[in-house]
Amino acid sequence: MEATQLRQLPDESRPLLNKFYRAHRSHMRAPAGARYWVAGHSDILAGLCLTGVDGGNWLTGLLVAPSRRKQGLGRRLVAQALAGCEGSVWLFCEPRMVPFYTPLGFAEATALPEALASRLQRYNQHKMLVALCHENENA
Repeated sequence: MEATQLRQLPDESRPLLNKFYRAHRSHMRAPAGARYWVAGHSDILAGLCLTGVDGGNWLTGLLVAPSRRKQGLGRRLVAQALAGCEGSVWLFCEPRMVPFYTPLGFAEATALPEALASRLQRYNQHKMLVALCHENENA
């Protein structure tokens, strides 16, 4: 069996990540101007996006194909993406997902860039999300 490859997608391959999200009936989309990370062989098995914000990056769109969950693929993909980041990395997640991110070095965010703070406030009007932050040592 071929080892799962972790790689950054070039900008022009963004539609492939959006196709993966749609195939799994996810509302997530790969935003223009982000960096896209995927895991897989010829097919995408997991993906995420990193968008630059003041002082760091915003991690969004982490999705692992249901058949590949609970095998460490999501953790490996996040760790690979973080290794190439400078500055802090923030994300929003449901409270039940905090134990997934904690072993990867994320902790509850004590401060957010204004753009993320206002977005979190809007999101929390409809659903409770937690802001987490990874203080990247590469900064």
